[in-house]
Amino acid sequence: MINMVALMGRLTYEPELRTTQSGISVISFQVACDRSYQSQGQERQADFIDCVAWRQTAEFISRYFHKGSMIAVEGSIQTRNYTDKNGNNRKAVEVIANNVSFCGSKAESGTGAAPTQEFSQPAPSYSSADTSDFEEIVDDDDDLPF
Repeated sequence: MINMVALMGRLTYEPELRTTQSGISVISFQVACDRSYQSQGQERQADFIDCVAWRQTAEFISRYFHKGSMIAVEGSIQTRNYTDKNGNNRKAVEVIANNVSFCGSKAESGTGAAPTQEFSQPAPSYSSADTSDFEEIVDDDDDLPF
C-alpha cells in the first residue's frame, strides 16, 4: 500500500517547537497550497494542510522556517480520532513530514546562507582543488545502436 504526500506552499503561522514528556521534539505547522485551477471570475483558492514533524525534522523547521516561508514537504497522511473539549468525537487528518526542504530564494527564507540539506547538515562544498574526484563526462554517442 502507498501513502505518500508531496506539498509545496507557505507556512500560515509561526511554527512552535514543543517537547514531549519523553523528551522528543515535535512541531505542528500548516501549509497553504494554491489549487491548480481557478474558476472564471473568482480568486484562486488554497488548501490549508495541517502537518506534524518529529525529532530532527521538527528542530530543523523550528530553526529555519517562519510564518510565510515557502516549504516543500514529503511525508504521509495520518488520521487520528479524539474527543474535543465539548465531548464531541472528531477526526484529525495530518501530514506526517518525513523530509522538508527550502524551495524559495535565500532572501525569501530570511536565513541568509541557508543549508541545502535536511536537518541543517551543511552540503559538501568543493573547491577547484577537489575536482580530481570527478570523472570527465565524454559525449560519445557513436556506439549507440539507435
